[in-house]
This record gives sequence, C-alpha cells and structure tokens, in this order.
Amino acid sequence: MAIIIRLTFISLLWLSIFCTSVNGQVISNLPKENTTIATGLPNPIKNGQGNVHCSLQDKKGNLWFGTTYQGVFRYDGKSFTNFTTRDGLNSNNILSLLEDKKGNIWFGTDAGVSHYNGKTFTNIPVTFVDGNNLNPSDSPNNLQFNFVSSMLEDKSGKLWFGTNAGVYCYDGKTFTRFLDNKKLINTNALTLQIMQCMLEDKQGNIWFTTKLEGVCRYDGKSIINYKPDGELWFRGLLEDKNGNIWVGTRYNGVYRYDGKIFTKVLLNDRFDKYTVLSIIQDKSGNIWFGTEAGDVSKRETEGGVWRYDGKTVQNISNKDDLRHPAVWSILEDKSGNLWIGTRSTGLCRFDGKTFTRFSE
Repeated sequence: MAIIIRLTFISLLWLSIFCTSVNGQVISNLPKENTTIATGLPNPIKNGQGNVHCSLQDKKGNLWFGTTYQGVFRYDGKSFTNFTTRDGLNSNNILSLLEDKKGNIWFGTDAGVSHYNGKTFTNIPVTFVDGNNLNPSDSPNNLQFNFVSSMLEDKSGKLWFGTNAGVYCYDGKTFTRFLDNKKLINTNALTLQIMQCMLEDKQGNIWFTTKLEGVCRYDGKSIINYKPDGELWFRGLLEDKNGNIWVGTRYNGVYRYDGKIFTKVLLNDRFDKYTVLSIIQDKSGNIWFGTEAGDVSKRETEGGVWRYDGKTVQNISNKDDLRHPAVWSILEDKSGNLWIGTRSTGLCRFDGKTFTRFSE
C-alpha cells in the first residue's frame, strides 16, 4: 500500500509558520505537493494520547476535524484553519461534531457545547430544568453533564446531547433531561450514563450506544436496551442502506440488528477481538470499521481500518499508512475519499489506492 506524506495537519502549530485570521489561525506556507516529511517525529501531545476524535463535512464542502487538546481544524481543500479557546471555543477538547439544518456547526466538548455560525462562537453549558429547580451544569458537582460525547439533530429539529450523566434535549432555549419525560416508559430503569454515540434511524427510532447499559432504543414512547451475549460496552453505531443497525463492541468486534435480533458478525479472528470505535458505509455499500486492538500490549501495532464488502473483511491499512493504528473517526467526503483520524493526532486521506498523510 503506497503512502504519500503531503501536508502537515497538527504539527505545524508547533512551528512558527502560520498567519492569523479574524476567525481562527490559518495554517499557511504548507509544504508543496509531494514534499516528503520524515516520519516518526516527536508527537507534540504528551504520551501520544491526543486523538483526531471526530469529523464531518459541512454543506459548503468544508471538512471539520475535532481533536482532543488542540481544538478543531477546518479544511477547505487548500489549507487548514485551527479554532481554539482563543477564538471562542469553550474547550480545546472536541468530542463530537454536528451541523444543524441552519448550517451552524456544533462542538461537543468536555465543557458543554459551542456552536459556530460562520462568524462567531456561542458557548452553552448544559443547564437543565429538574422539576422546579434550575441545575447549572458548570457547578463543581455537575461537571459530568458538560462532557458531551455525542450529538444529534432529529427530524423535528430538536437537538440531543449525550453526556457522561445521561441524555439532554435542547429546543433552542431550554435543556430538558430526556429521562424526566413523565410519559416515557422506562421499564428497565435505564440511566443512559456515559453515552458513546447516537443516531436516528429511517423509522424515527433513536439509538444510543453506552458504556454501561449496552445498546438502547427509543421508539417515541418507550426506551429499552439490548445486551447481546451479555455485552455492555458499545461504541461504533451505523444504520446501513438496508436498515440494519451495526454496533461496535469494546473488545469483541461487531453485532448487526436486523429488526428482530442481534447477530454477532464473525468477520475475522483478529478483527473480532478489537474495539470498534467508528463505523460508516460508503457510497458503494462497503462498510468501514475504525478499530483499536483490545490487547493493550498490541495497541501500538494493531487495529487500523477494515473494509467489509458483504462477504469478507479486509484490513486496508498497513502499519506505516497511519500515524497510529487506533482509528477514532472515519469520514467519506463528497468525492468518495475517506478521511481517517487516529490517536497521536493522526489524519490520513485514502482515495481507494493510496494513503496521503496530513500530519507529521
């Protein structure tokens, strides 16, 4: 597998070769096309734990990459613009990204949510109403409410925020705790704590992957959870073109739900021992998995990107293709390229044949 190291993504922040714009730091003076940069340079993030954690492509075609520790990067096809707390973000730890129907970009962080209208940032702590009491989530005892790991805008335009302390809905003015709905049927007394991912399926059901309560589904009236084979910790979440729900486990590969039962999809002996962090389906129908080795001793060498064509699964990435084999985010852009975000602030583009690295 060929790899081209073309543009620096994160590391250029640590070199004084950028200029400043009104709404962010534009990384300029990027290396010319096909300029090779030596690999294995020291990572600017302590212990290599900074992730390219999440990604999206907005309606204008810009690509957004949320990192832990270094804010968010916007790529317009020519240069990266870095937004941090200096530009108005409430934190540089970006955990989730969302573009709403109005074109605002939302950032879920460890300090609540921020949204960007193209000019300015607005920061919103997850302050919710509990009975007759207003609960500010920025108080010392409620910081867990501000850890926004996932976001969703449903078909009605309501925003959903998944946090370490449950799920909250926002109507543009007020936050409400989802489980406080008195009409909600919650037979299993679910708490939805330590949320991972959310999606709304074609039928209008809302799905949640959690760390403690398995896979949960809300059908508009009741919420139930599934724990296939006793699994509790799920992360990656996808509805495929046929309406099947795919969920990634912590150390046990993936399950697929066909509307009736969850089935363990035995794809590959090695893959089935990995944590599946992200799942997408491309325009051709292939399903892609971003993984991390379940065995801690193998996390620096195993994991990577896997492609499933409906019959077999194949590891597409070699050890030298990615900055790090732990893949947190995968995005297919409008041109069909895959953008792959990893630990150690790694970002690569895969065009179907070649990996191009956008980080040192």
